[in-house]
Amino acid sequence: MAFLRSITRPEVAPLVIGDGVYLRGPTMGDYGEWAELRTRSRAYLTPWEPTWPPDDLTRAAFRRRLRRYMRDVREDLAYPFFVFREGDDALVGGMTISNVHRGVQQSCTLGYWAGEIYSGNGYTTAAVRAVASFIFDELQMHRIQAACLPENERSQAVLKKCGFTNEGIARGYLRINGAWRDHVVFGLLTGDPRS
Repeated sequence: MAFLRSITRPEVAPLVIGDGVYLRGPTMGDYGEWAELRTRSRAYLTPWEPTWPPDDLTRAAFRRRLRRYMRDVREDLAYPFFVFREGDDALVGGMTISNVHRGVQQSCTLGYWAGEIYSGNGYTTAAVRAVASFIFDELQMHRIQAACLPENERSQAVLKKCGFTNEGIARGYLRINGAWRDHVVFGLLTGDPRS
């Protein structure tokens, strides 16, 4: 895996290169493609995500999102990425390393989404593998946690392919699509075998 950190802009997440995909921090230039992909995938994503604010897909909301992302990276709290397909640079989804805890915990949470037209093509699996290496090798984390709804079999398959272990159910873990929902929690430790 290759990780390229911006020397001139430390608030921007680094470039992470995977198998057929690359991940980089979002920029304002991504707004049009991101908004189109999210709009076209709305019905597909709604069952798995928190309720979207009414202005979620506006340029102003995207700009606010970028400011928050830059602050989070600068403060080592979170690392947001967009996932692109190699070859044609198509935006296929997004991934966020969040809840970064240092000290005795050295852990973080991983979340991701893929546009409907790109789902099921291995891009998310490749991105999770690449970002896991970044988390362990560059961020020096000990543990990655990820969670998904029990009926989200595709997401569970991605995590299992990447070496995550099913650790059980977290009751009422996240508010998804307007309701508190149980989630299956997965964990990956730095020394665990990875595919």
